[in-house]
Amino acid sequence: MKQHIVRIALGLLVVLVFVGHVVGNAYKSYRIGFINQLDHIIYDYRLRLTMPGTPDDRIVILDIDERSLDSRALGRWPWSRDKIVALLQKLFDKYGVLIIGLDVVFAEPDESSGLPVLEKLAGTRLKDVGPFQSALKELRPALDYDAKFSNFLRGRPVVLGYYFNSEENAVENGSLPEPVFPPGTFAGRKIDFFAWKGYGANLPEFAKVANAGHFNSRVDDDGVSRRVPMLVEYPQRNGSYYEALSLAVVRLYLGMKEAARGKIDTVTLPKVIPGTNPDRFISKTYTGLEWLEVGPLRIPVDDEVTALVPYRGPRGSFPYISFADIWSDKVPVEMLKGKIALIGASAPGLFDLRSAPVGEGETSSGVRKEGNVYPGVEIHANLIAGILDGKLKHKPPYMLGAELLVLVLGGIVLALLIPMLAPLWATATTVTGMALITLFDLWMWSYAGLVLPLAASVLMIVTLYTVNMAYGYFVETRSKRQFAELFGQYVPPELVGIMAEDPEQYTMAPKSTDLTILFSDVRGFTSISEALSPEHLREYINEYLTDMSNIIRGKHRGTLDKYIGDAIMAFWNAPVEDKDHPRSAVLAALEMQRECGMLNKKFTARGWPTLKIGIGVNTGNVRVGDMGSKERRAYTAMGDAVNVASRLEGRTKYYGVGILVGETTRTLVKDVVFREIDKIKVKGKDEAITIYEPVGLESEVERKVLDELKLWHQTIRSYRSRQWDQVEVNLLNLLRMNPGCALYELYAKEVAVKRRNPPPAEWAGVTVFDEK
Repeated sequence: MKQHIVRIALGLLVVLVFVGHVVGNAYKSYRIGFINQLDHIIYDYRLRLTMPGTPDDRIVILDIDERSLDSRALGRWPWSRDKIVALLQKLFDKYGVLIIGLDVVFAEPDESSGLPVLEKLAGTRLKDVGPFQSALKELRPALDYDAKFSNFLRGRPVVLGYYFNSEENAVENGSLPEPVFPPGTFAGRKIDFFAWKGYGANLPEFAKVANAGHFNSRVDDDGVSRRVPMLVEYPQRNGSYYEALSLAVVRLYLGMKEAARGKIDTVTLPKVIPGTNPDRFISKTYTGLEWLEVGPLRIPVDDEVTALVPYRGPRGSFPYISFADIWSDKVPVEMLKGKIALIGASAPGLFDLRSAPVGEGETSSGVRKEGNVYPGVEIHANLIAGILDGKLKHKPPYMLGAELLVLVLGGIVLALLIPMLAPLWATATTVTGMALITLFDLWMWSYAGLVLPLAASVLMIVTLYTVNMAYGYFVETRSKRQFAELFGQYVPPELVGIMAEDPEQYTMAPKSTDLTILFSDVRGFTSISEALSPEHLREYINEYLTDMSNIIRGKHRGTLDKYIGDAIMAFWNAPVEDKDHPRSAVLAALEMQRECGMLNKKFTARGWPTLKIGIGVNTGNVRVGDMGSKERRAYTAMGDAVNVASRLEGRTKYYGVGILVGETTRTLVKDVVFREIDKIKVKGKDEAITIYEPVGLESEVERKVLDELKLWHQTIRSYRSRQWDQVEVNLLNLLRMNPGCALYELYAKEVAVKRRNPPPAEWAGVTVFDEK
C-alpha cells in the first residue's frame, strides 16, 4: 500500500510537471525544451503526411537564380533599376502577369547609371559649362533609374517587400509603408506581438507609390520556419500595425478580381478585419484574436497573430522560372498569363534560404536540392495559396485550455490507475491511452483543421508508465546503478554490466598495477582549425573523437581516460582486468589509423582538410584510481609509463610513422609484426628504450612487406655499427621498395650528417631528445 501511495504521488508530480511546462511555455516563463522539439517533429510529420503535393496554377515564382546571375545580360545582383523596370514591364505587357510580389528590398539608391557623379561635377568643376549643364538636363530623366522605377510602380499591381529586425542594435533603414491598422487598434486584446527593434525598407519614393508587405517569418527554436506573422506591431511607430507580403498580395488579388483588368486605379483593396469566434465554448470576456477577415476569406492566426504555413510539398512545389529565360524570351506566355508572380532568390549567395519542415525538391535550374533548405519566396507562395484556398491549419489561443484539459483529466486517471494494475495490464492501458489521444489529435488536424500539441500528452503517459514500472527496479538495484554511473563514462557498457554483478571486486581507490597506456593526437590541428568554420570544426572533431572512442571503448574494451583538446588518453587493464592488455592497445591503435583513412574519404568529399594522427603506446607499472583535488576528481592513471607513452606519441611526427610503441609492449605482443624504429632517450629518462612501429597481424602482413622489414632491420643494425656505405645502399633499395617513406629519408639524412660529423666512440646508436 505504501508503494502504491508513493507511486500515485510520483504520478501526480509527473502530471504537475507537464502541466507546468504547457502553462510556462504559453506564457514564455518556463519550458522543457525537448518537449517543444518533439512537438515540432510531430507537427512536421503530420504536415508531410497530409501535404497535397499538387501544383497551384495561380502562382508562379520568378527566380533570381545562379543562372540569372551568371548571364551576361543581367549580371550579378543587384541589377540596375532600369533593367528591373524592363523586366517588370515585360511581365505585364508581354506575359500578362496579374500581380507581382517582390521578396526583395530596394533600400539603397541606384547609382549604376553614373548620374550622381555627373550631378557632382555639375555642381562643382563644370558648374559654369553651359553645354554640359544642357546635356545633363536632357540626360537626367534617362539616367535617373530610381525615378524610372518609381514612375513605373505608380498605379501598378506590385507589392514590394521589406523586413523587420529583432536584433538589439537594429537600425531603421528606408521608409515603411502606410500601416494597415493605426496605433491602439488591438488595445485591450490578449495578443503577444513579437518585439521588433528596426527594419530594412524601401526608398521613400518607392514606398509612397506601391503596396508593400513584410517578408519576415517566425523562426521556431529549432531554426525552422513554420509560421509567418500576418501583422507586425512596431512600437517605434507608436504601435502601428503592418501586414505581411502574403496578406498584401492576397488583398490586391481579391481587389483585382473585382476590377477591370489592367486598371489598377479602379481597385479597392478589401479591408483586414479582426475576428473572434462567438462560440458557446468561449467566454464573453474572451479577448483573443482568432483570425483576420479579408473579403470572403478568413486567415486563422494564433496568439502572436502568426499563420501556419500550409506547405504544399517540398522545395519546387510551385513552378520556378529563371529570370534568365524571361530576359531571353524563352518562356511561353501561357505560363504567366493572369497569374500571381512572386519574385525571389534561390541563389545561395543572396541569403534568402530558410530551413523548412519539408524536404528535398527542385528549383528553376532543375537541380534537386537535398535537405530542408527552402527559398523564402516559396514560403510566401505556400501561404498565399493556402489563404486563397481557405486551408490554413489553426492553433487558436483557446487550444491551451484544450491541451490542459487532456493533460489534467488523462493524467489524473492514469496516475491513479496504473499503480493498481499488474505490469501487463498497465502496459495495455498505457498503449490504449496513447492510441486514443493520437487518434483524437489526427481527427482534430484532418477534419477540424486544428493543431493540438501532442508531445506533452504522449510524453506524460510514457513518463507515468515508466515511473511506475521503474520505481521498484531502481530502488532494488540502486547500488548497481550508482556503480554503473561511476564507471560508465570510462569503460564500455558491457564491461560496466560485468562489474556491476560483483561491485566489491572493483574499486575507485588508487592502486599500483601494470597498464598499457595509449595517447593519440591530431597533427597540424591549428591549420585544420584555421581552415574550417567553427560549426564545421566542431563537426570535424566530434566525428573524429566519436569514431576513435568507439574503437577504444566499444571494440577493444579500453578505458577512455580523457580528451585533452583533440588528444585522447586511454588505458587497458583497469578497472576491468585484461590479461592481454598490450595486444588490445596495439590492435586498437592499428584500427584507429585505418579509421582515419575512412574518415579522410568523408572529409575530402566535404572539402575539409585531411586528418593525420600520431599514437603512442607503452606498458608499465602505474598508479590508477580516483585522483584529483577536492573540487575535481577523475579516474585516471599516473606514472613513468604514462609519461613515456605521451613522449612516444610526440615522436611519431619526427619519424614519419603513425604509431610508436615501447619495448615492453613489443615484447608482450606475440602475433603482431613490428618494425624497429630507433633506440631513444626521452627527456626525464636516463636509460635508452627501443621503440617500434606495429605493422599488422602476422596473418595479414603481405610477403613483400616482410621482405622490406627484413632488409630494414639489417639496415638499422648496420647503422648502429657505423657501416655508412652499406646503410646508404640499403636505404636506396628500401626507397625503391617504398618510395617517399619518411623514416628511410630521415635515416638517409642522419647518415649524411654522421659522415660529416662522426659520432663519438661511445655512441651506441641512441638518439637523444632533449624536448618533450
